[in-house]
Amino acid sequence: MDTARHDDDPTPSVVTELETPHGPARAHLHHPAGPPRAALVLGHGAGGGVSAADLRAVTATAVELDVLVVLVEQPYRVAGRRAPAPAKQLDTAWLSVLTQLREGPLRDLPLVVGGRSSGARVACRTAGDAGALGVLCLAFPLHPPGKPDKTRLPELDAVTVPVLVVQGLRDPFGLPEPAGNREVVTVAGNHSLSSDMAAVTAAASTWLTTLLRP
Repeated sequence: MDTARHDDDPTPSVVTELETPHGPARAHLHHPAGPPRAALVLGHGAGGGVSAADLRAVTATAVELDVLVVLVEQPYRVAGRRAPAPAKQLDTAWLSVLTQLREGPLRDLPLVVGGRSSGARVACRTAGDAGALGVLCLAFPLHPPGKPDKTRLPELDAVTVPVLVVQGLRDPFGLPEPAGNREVVTVAGNHSLSSDMAAVTAAASTWLTTLLRP
């Protein structure tokens, strides 16, 4: 396990390399000033990384709520590849990282998982195995652009814990509908969620506050 500090981040992080069955992953840990009340673990999009604007903004917001935030880089990104690994590999690597984190810095903390785009899909598919108490989805890709028949709605519907989806009104990947345990907040813009970051962080803050209420 290799650990280093990254103090140039707006929310200083400790970066830890963790071995998984599909190669090393990286976990960027963002600690609140005081004792954490919960942990939020987020994954990145298929072709992007943990520096995505919405991930960074939600990280800062959650840290202000005394939540320890971990941004996870999948092994294919650590290896320098942009094309994502198959879904089963993504899920296996993600669960391996979560297991190691829960045996270490996240021990005994309530766990919320999530991510943007592909990372949100991974979090939904594995929420039950992870023992998560909620899932935060940023720009969930409901279907490939222009192909609404290839829906990924079953991945969302399968989650049994509370879910928040924050989605751009003009997202070409579609717009999920609210459901019994699923809240959907729409914001201006497209799949990047960059048009109104204040609305994105406000939605995440409100949902996390309610979810983690004693």
